[in-house]
Amino acid sequence: MLEFSKVSKSFPSTPESIHVLKNVSFRVESGEFVAIIGPSGSGKSTLLGMAAGLDQPDTGNIHFDGIDLTKKSEKDLAKLRSEKIGFIFQNFQLLPGLNAIENVGIPLYLNRNIEEREIHERAKSLLKTVSMDHRANHFPKQLSGGEEQRVAIARAFINQPKIIFADEPTANLDSKNSAAVLDLLLHRNKAENTTLVIVTHDPAVAKLADRILEMKDGELFLPKPKKPNKKAMIAKKKRR
Repeated sequence: MLEFSKVSKSFPSTPESIHVLKNVSFRVESGEFVAIIGPSGSGKSTLLGMAAGLDQPDTGNIHFDGIDLTKKSEKDLAKLRSEKIGFIFQNFQLLPGLNAIENVGIPLYLNRNIEEREIHERAKSLLKTVSMDHRANHFPKQLSGGEEQRVAIARAFINQPKIIFADEPTANLDSKNSAAVLDLLLHRNKAENTTLVIVTHDPAVAKLADRILEMKDGELFLPKPKKPNKKAMIAKKKRR
């Protein structure tokens, strides 16, 4: 489904370039839920953006659904995202001149086979799933950060994507809305076999994943397994 092969990325800076990703290789299988953890500045968001074709690596290859993203034009990548990818941005990326329902429908406007009325109905239905249907006609500046986040989450679902990339999807939500959003993401993952890749600082979110990858200083690796608790093992044997 998704594969990084020796991907590196750096950004110009003084006195020397900043190496954000360093020879990163990993694979995500179809229908898998992968959580990516690590400190701020470790390269998590950059990795997620590249996985969605929003940025290109300096070296290496990125394959999604059999397509090499590094060899596609921006027009082709935009079409691919509108058809197969949902992305939940940490800073929402809502268009200020559009209201909530219009922002949710954006990914479908590139599809000429879908009528505007259907887009509107789908968007309204998704806003209801994140408890935002009562704010459908409000503009981003009229919404709180948590409300903007829920609109961004609804937008990620609108094209029924094969994969969802989520950058800190619960960071701006209270516990009730956080639980509701996680339920939606897990439903897509388990019931509809939607592949899910989440960047998170929340241990409770990472714990739900099939697999956890950890980033540090631009490198990706599997966390070391925890050492067995000897006291717990002895107690377990006694119970037997």
